Amino acid sequence: MAERVPRILVLGGGYVGMYTALGLQKQLRWRNIRITVVDPRAYMTYQPFLPEAAAGSLEPRHVVVPLRRVLRHCQVITGEVTAIRHADRTVRVAPQEGEPYDLRYDVLVVALGSVVRTLPIPGLAEQGIGFKQVEEAITLRNHVLDQLDVAASTPDEELRRRSLTFVFVGGGYAGVEALAELQDMAKDALRFYPYLKPEHMRWVLVEAADRILPEVSPEMGRYTLAELRRHGIEVRLQTRLVSCVDGHVVLDDGTEFDSDTLVWTAGVKPHPLVAESDLPLDEKGRIRCRADLRVDGVEDAWSAGDCAAIPDLTSDVPGATCGPTAQHAVRQARLLADNIVATLRDQRPKDYEHRYAGSVASLGLHKGVAEVYGLKLKGFLAWFMHRTYHVSRMPTLNRKVRVILDWTLALFSPREVVSLGRLESPRAEFRRAAVPSLPD
Repeated sequence: MAERVPRILVLGGGYVGMYTALGLQKQLRWRNIRITVVDPRAYMTYQPFLPEAAAGSLEPRHVVVPLRRVLRHCQVITGEVTAIRHADRTVRVAPQEGEPYDLRYDVLVVALGSVVRTLPIPGLAEQGIGFKQVEEAITLRNHVLDQLDVAASTPDEELRRRSLTFVFVGGGYAGVEALAELQDMAKDALRFYPYLKPEHMRWVLVEAADRILPEVSPEMGRYTLAELRRHGIEVRLQTRLVSCVDGHVVLDDGTEFDSDTLVWTAGVKPHPLVAESDLPLDEKGRIRCRADLRVDGVEDAWSAGDCAAIPDLTSDVPGATCGPTAQHAVRQARLLADNIVATLRDQRPKDYEHRYAGSVASLGLHKGVAEVYGLKLKGFLAWFMHRTYHVSRMPTLNRKVRVILDWTLALFSPREVVSLGRLESPRAEFRRAAVPSLPD
């Protein structure tokens, strides 16, 4: 009987999962160890570039990395993990097609990341659009351009006003960057709509807190707020969405209006699967880990990224943990692979320690805000730093080159503003043609 090959199982193919598997692949390529990655998608999405992909500044295919192309010496399973039973060293996998099955492992890496945090708001599930995956970015781009087509093609003033009202809920990085980039795109597209003017559009940002961009200093947050308002964006602070049934938006300050576009970017939460596992959790529902990224009190289990509570060794606050940011995820992923290899070689793993460097954010084309190691930048320099930093963090040389070529091409030609929304239902016209005509 053949001896079973030890398996390192990585749950999640996002930044942490992909880079952990890549590091393990490089260091364990010649050892008799199987590395398996399970994710519902066959690619990793670099989320900081989603706003530019939605606005047409980047080709959407260039902000994703095919897992099988990068992880050539790993087994990649496209499916969803529905249960984790670490006591039995087993997970339950539901593939795209076929029956679910159990998958055994020897070492577990949980890199499931986070999911959108929603609230039980009437109409949100039916009307809301998320902004966490590349599919959502493409859909939102097509939807915004479709709304311009609707507004330019109807004599109904009420319908036109509804179509040109765009609402974003959540004033963090995702909401601010997505709103700013899409407003830039829409303004650019109006060149081809002679009867529509920028003042006909209404862009609204709803934020429950008393400020936006909590990741930056209050001063930079105020600057960002002023910039958004200067460009005609309504920013409603300390305001909550109450209802959006059938596109009728109701805010808790008494404001009511109609809109066919509502984008929900009001935060994230750890992947719900970790709460159903037998791994220890902290009060926020994250997997409780030690500083070396091992799951606390559990053998042969590791975690990092948004779903993990990693002690922040640089903080003076007792019990502080690293925030769910891309900056931490990038560095944790690289250390995670090294630490797993170290334990396999009977060496001591290293603790994760990184002092937060700062933040960069785009506010549309040639506009941005940055705060890095105490240095505060605004406008073009901040926007340039945002692009420079994120292209340096984009996985693989292939994708770096493609992103830079997209930007270079944009210097010499205007961005495409055509909507391909019908791609979401490509068989609709064929189905209509295939239905037999009724006799007269």
